[in-house]
Amino acid sequence: MAEIIQRDGTWAFDGTTVRITPGLHRSVPLFRQTYGEITVPLEAVAGIVYEPERKRGRLRMRLREGADPLLQATGGRLPDAADPYRLSVDVDRSGVAEYLAEEIRHALLLDQIPHEPTRAYLLPGPPVPVSVRSSDGTVSFDGTQVRVDWADTSDRVKRATGPRVIGIGDLVQVEWLPNSGYEDGFLRFVTRETVFSKLPAEKDPYALDLWGNVSRDLLTALVATAVTARLPHPSARAHTERENENGDEQQGAARRRRIAASVPPRSDHHDVLLRRLRELGELHRDGVLTDEEFAMTKAVILRGF
Repeated sequence: MAEIIQRDGTWAFDGTTVRITPGLHRSVPLFRQTYGEITVPLEAVAGIVYEPERKRGRLRMRLREGADPLLQATGGRLPDAADPYRLSVDVDRSGVAEYLAEEIRHALLLDQIPHEPTRAYLLPGPPVPVSVRSSDGTVSFDGTQVRVDWADTSDRVKRATGPRVIGIGDLVQVEWLPNSGYEDGFLRFVTRETVFSKLPAEKDPYALDLWGNVSRDLLTALVATAVTARLPHPSARAHTERENENGDEQQGAARRRRIAASVPPRSDHHDVLLRRLRELGELHRDGVLTDEEFAMTKAVILRGF
């Protein structure tokens, strides 16, 4: 057993798994404390390195592409301090950190762990149900459906449409971008109906606009990860693209059928457009939207289609 215990957290390696436990100190970001302990199987690890610095060094672990739904959902956009695969190390413990890194590298060589992307997630992501309150509302996921309850500060259009409930079977993907304090972020649920929609996050009833407390809004990545873990693995899409590139007509036709099944036909696009315009007109007639808001939102919807 190789183990290093720091204020930032604890990493322990038993030969087959790396157990990462966040520290309890107030300096540890809320996201890592909430995400909790992570057990990483050796087969999910691509590499590990210790980076010494003058005052404090750091351990960094790199996972194989496609192994972790958290990395898939966040796309490498987590701030360094919130990254669970990074550990700050005191200078006097640098030797222990080097030893742990060497043990993991040695095990990777012995077990001949490949570097290629995985074909399935090797980590489960956060357990469900999970619920997070953000600046734009509360988003919850129970494993089968997503529910968004808008906050009092949400855009009037969103509040007028009421809570949004989306079944996991209707989702195509999840898009997530953190807010930095200078720039807003968002958590968007892309469905078969909205795959071509270009509404900004503050107006999109399928997206949460993240503009408030950075550490609190960062927790929306928990929901993004939990949903991503239950969507088809990205290797499935890559596989169909390779089939088409190989020029096999039957495989290419199968790929086109799968894409067609996930995207509504043109007639459906027209129906969706008409429905949205009707809903928008009703909001305008009821006085929920001003003339200016109505004109702007209508223009955005038409551009999206």
